[in-house]
Amino acid sequence: MLQEAQAVVVGISGADIALAAKYIAAGLCMGIGSIGPALAEGNIGAHALDGMARQPEMQGALMRTMVLGQAISESTGIYSLLIAIVLLFVI
Repeated sequence: MLQEAQAVVVGISGADIALAAKYIAAGLCMGIGSIGPALAEGNIGAHALDGMARQPEMQGALMRTMVLGQAISESTGIYSLLIAIVLLFVI
């Protein structure tokens, strides 16, 4: 059993370790990079609905502002996606 484990360890090259690190880094980039936008979008939506419930006549203005805020907060998630793609395909 020990000899089999040593044979596996000897068979692992530096390229295999770099490939595994690349996949782990891309996964962490998307995982951590999506936490902020998710919280921000939930917060924006909740507060917009709260404002619409308090003043229904302001629904149009609040909806436009909410959609703009959602788009701006989602841009950080898209940036983390781009970094993950660079990690996977360029490096």
